[in-house]
Formats: sequence, structure tokens, C-alpha cells
Amino acid sequence: MGRISISCLFPASWHFSISPVGCPRILNTTLRQIIVIGILSAAVSLLYYSLVIRNKYGRSYRDKKFHRYLARVTDTEATDTSNPNLNYGIVVDCGSSGSRIFVYCWPRHNGNPHDLLDIKQMRDKNRKPVVMKIKPGISEFASSPERVSDYISPLLNFAAEHVPRAKHKETPLYILCTAGMRILPESQQKAILEDLLTDIPVHFDFLFSDSHAEVISGKQEGVYAWIGINFVLGRFEHIDDEDDAVVEVHIPTSENKEAIIRKRTVGILDMGGVSTQIAYEVPKTVSFASSQQEEVAKNLLAEFNLGCDAHQTEHVYRVYVATFLGFGGNAARQRYEDSIFTNTMFRNRLLGKQTGMTSESPYLDPCLPLEIEDEIRQNGQTLYMRGTGDFNLCREIIQPLMNKTNETQTSLNGIYQPAVHFQNSEFYGFSEFFYCTEDVLRMGGDYNAAKFIKAAKDYCATKWSVLQERFDHGLYASHADLHRLKYQCFKSAWMYEVFHSGFSFPINYNNLKTALQVYDKEVQWTLGAILYRTRFLPLRDIQQENFRGNHSHWRGFSFVYNHYLFFVCFLIVLLSIVLYLLRLRRIHRRMLRNGSSASLWIEEGLPPQKIPGAL
Repeated sequence: MGRISISCLFPASWHFSISPVGCPRILNTTLRQIIVIGILSAAVSLLYYSLVIRNKYGRSYRDKKFHRYLARVTDTEATDTSNPNLNYGIVVDCGSSGSRIFVYCWPRHNGNPHDLLDIKQMRDKNRKPVVMKIKPGISEFASSPERVSDYISPLLNFAAEHVPRAKHKETPLYILCTAGMRILPESQQKAILEDLLTDIPVHFDFLFSDSHAEVISGKQEGVYAWIGINFVLGRFEHIDDEDDAVVEVHIPTSENKEAIIRKRTVGILDMGGVSTQIAYEVPKTVSFASSQQEEVAKNLLAEFNLGCDAHQTEHVYRVYVATFLGFGGNAARQRYEDSIFTNTMFRNRLLGKQTGMTSESPYLDPCLPLEIEDEIRQNGQTLYMRGTGDFNLCREIIQPLMNKTNETQTSLNGIYQPAVHFQNSEFYGFSEFFYCTEDVLRMGGDYNAAKFIKAAKDYCATKWSVLQERFDHGLYASHADLHRLKYQCFKSAWMYEVFHSGFSFPINYNNLKTALQVYDKEVQWTLGAILYRTRFLPLRDIQQENFRGNHSHWRGFSFVYNHYLFFVCFLIVLLSIVLYLLRLRRIHRRMLRNGSSASLWIEEGLPPQKIPGAL
């Protein structure tokens, strides 16, 4: 009878053979039970791994994406201040017209060094954001800096009432001053900050060090705004869907020369009343047309690491930030009117004309709606104007206000601007970009240049009396007023020219979204500030886990993972022992059979016969 011999790299005593024909007999009930138990054990182990480890501790990317969308809903819930695992942070935005305090909170970091903190704005029991504003601006105390701490105390008392008392000593407080303080002499800035650093620790227990109070630059403010928008949009997360837009990034300071593939971030365009700002990631290595341009670029490019580990380049970003004073909507209109007044008066003197000197012979302004009348008053003189509503002519007239140069890679005012990969980019336009498209034209959201031009032309060419009638019937946005209607034509042309001529975006660019809010909430630059300034806090939690093992998430993962390995090893050892015992049992039975046969032959007086198949 043929046999199949089975052996492996085990001790020699584990060698056994099975007869094909006699397999059902040899494979007795006990061995079959062991094999079934082994299979069931393996199945249970795999099920345990997939249910506990994979789902609980290693969430799929699809689940992460679901939770990101779910977070938009839970962000509006009241903050559970009884949760001991919540951490808090406070940022005071000291602007030119007033100061606002924002309170943020976040759960304990998940222990993964590749993930950022999940920071949200704190909400009170009425589900309202914990925000408070006071006036005037902090720069008003330049001549009396000793009063600054008293001025800011109401804001800190407000925050202290909302942050649990037990959390005060571990809650970082940042006081960041912007535009109003920047224009003060350095000595006055220092005096104001010194008063804050001296008095606040006396009256409040917040975590407040010397580096937590400072005057930030426009570049820093732009970077913080860029971080805040991209954080809310989830662009700092790992790629979790094959449909996610990605970008290839080259990190110049990285030891690894290979490019990193990660989610594409969005750029921001923000046109206020006085200035316009642009900020976007520059994923590729940049080149410069001249050494002077390279020197200028150093002040416009910011490279920073949002990760908690400085040696990891996964969250290293290179961002271009430029702020253009005088290029906001209202400031641009003022420059435009100054130009009109000066040029008209000069021509009148030169040619002996009286254009604009009376309402009967007004200056014809293509940037005002049709037939509207307006005035410019300067130095005791008045220039009368009447709108002609010519959108194309308006665009042509305001071109010189862009101050463009012929130098390559430049934008407004001849400022250096690295190339934008228009085919693989996305931008959000805020403030005037949204007001121009939505308040009157009612086309906010996805920007389309052709549709915008048509709507703007139609609006400009509409008689002022008709526009007023539409306004009275409530056909425009609720917060649109007559001032908006009056200067909508100019601001539409200005926004269009800044975007396409100033920043050189092509006419067919279709990845601009104009918005006032992101996910139904206004995103402040303070969110980016708290995210950037607390970036090393996860490292503290991870180090505590490594040395003291007090991080529940990774301790749980290690517990499950180690016990899974222990279970597998135990199963292998158990099966090995059982097989070894079976082998001994078979040997014992054969020895008994051989001994019985030999005794039988001896009793018959015959020599013993060899038993076939002996091992």
C-alpha cells in the first residue's frame, strides 16, 4: 500500500505518514477534532483582528472622511466642559479697531505623530461660539501702556468663566497684535507688551510666557489664515479617497530627495477695504529671474512644519504670502477718484475746459451705474460726475492702478509671485471677492469669468433708477445697501482685473470659489495661529506614552496587538504538543502490536515475521 510522507522543519519525532486509502481510519476522531479546533481558532483570530484592531484602532480612511463631514455637524454642539480629556487654548486678536478673544478646545491627541490636533472653536451651553470683542484697538494705549492690562482684563475674565478652573494652568494664552500695533514705534510696542507680560500672570493662571505676546507681521497673519482655511477643509489629513486631488511636493530641506504625494491645499484671496492678500502653497522648487528677485522672495515665502516632529517632513509646507496695501476695494476706489480729480483739473487748466465743474457738464465715469450722479470733493473744490456704466471701459481705465511691470513672475506693484500650477490648483476668494459676486449679482460660489463679465456688464448698463427700484423690492442680498449698489460696477471691474491681470489667472480658470464662510462658519486666522503654536503638544503626549505608558489609545492598541501575537503563539505551541502526543501514542500502539505478533509466532513455534509498513 502506498503512503504519503509528510515532514517539515520540526524535530525528527514529529515525522509522520498517512495512508491514502486508510486515511479515514488513521485520521481518528481526536485528530479531526484538533484540526477543526485549529481552523476555528484561526478564523476567530482573524475575525478578532478585523473587528477590534482594524475597526477600533486602525480606522479606515473612509471612516475618517465620514467623521470629517460629521464634525461639521458636531462643531455646532455645546462643548462638554465636564470631559477631562478636553484641552483648551485662547487667542486674543488685537486689531486696529478692537480686540477679540477666541477660545478653542481639542480632545486628547490620538498618539499618531502623523496626525494634527483636532482643534475646534469652543461653544457655550447655548451653542454659541465663545467669542468676545471690545473697543478701541490696543494701539490707542500707546501713550499710556500701564492701562493695557486693565483694558484686556474683561476679555480674559470672559475666557476664565468658560474654561474649567482645573484646566487654567495648562491652557495656553496667546495675545497677538496686528495692523494697529505694527505702525507704532518699536519702543511703544515693547512697553505695551511688557505691561501684559508683567500683570496678566498675577491675575490669571493661564499658561502665558514671554513668547505668547507679540506683534505679528502681515506675512504671519496670512500664513495663519491659510492654515486655518486648509485645516477646516481637511487638506492636512492623509489621502483617504482616490478621488482626492493630490499634488507632488518637493521639500528642499528634506534629506529624502524623493517627492511627497499628499492632498492638494487651497490658496486664499482676501480683498478687504484697504488691502488685498494672496496666499498659496508653492509645491515645486522655485527659480528666480534675478538675485534681487530672490532677495525679495525670501520675505514672501514662508516654510514651516505643522507636525510635532521636526524630523518628519510630511507636514512641511512652503507658502507664498503677499499683502498689497491700497489694493482693497475702498482704497482702490479712493485712488481712482484721486486720479480722476487730479487729471481732470489739470486738463481743464491746460485746455481751458470746465469738465465736471458743474452738474450740467459732469465728468462721465464709466465705473458708475448708468445715469447715477456723484461728487468728489477735495481741497474745497467739487468735481461732479455722472455714470455711463461701461464695464469694459472701466476695466481699461483702472489698468494703470495695478502698477504692473514687464518683469517676469511679478504681480501687483511689480511684486514677485511664483508660478501657479493653474491646472492643479484651487483657490477660495473671501470678503470683496464674495461681496462682488454675491451681494448684487447673486452668483457667489463657483466663479465663472464669462458669466461674471456678462452679469457685471448688464448691471453697469442698468439705469440707477431701476437699480434703486430693485433694491426697494428686496432683490439683492439682505446686507447689501445703497453704497454697495453705487460702487458695485467699479468693484466688479477691480476684482476682475486684480484676479486676471494682477495675479495673472487665466480667463478660463474654473477652480475659484468665492465664499464668506466655510462649512457655514467664519474661519478666523486665529484658528491657524493656535494650530501652529500648539503643534508640539502632540509630541508631549507621545513622549508621556513612551516613558509612562499613560496614553489610552496607543496603550490599547499595544495591548490588543501583543495579546493577538500571544494567542497565535499559544495556538502553535498547543498544536505542536498535541501532534507530539499523538505521535507517541501511535508509536506506543505499534510497539504493542509488534510485541503481540512476536509472542503469537513464538507460541506457534515459528520465527517472528516482519510487519510491513514499520517506520
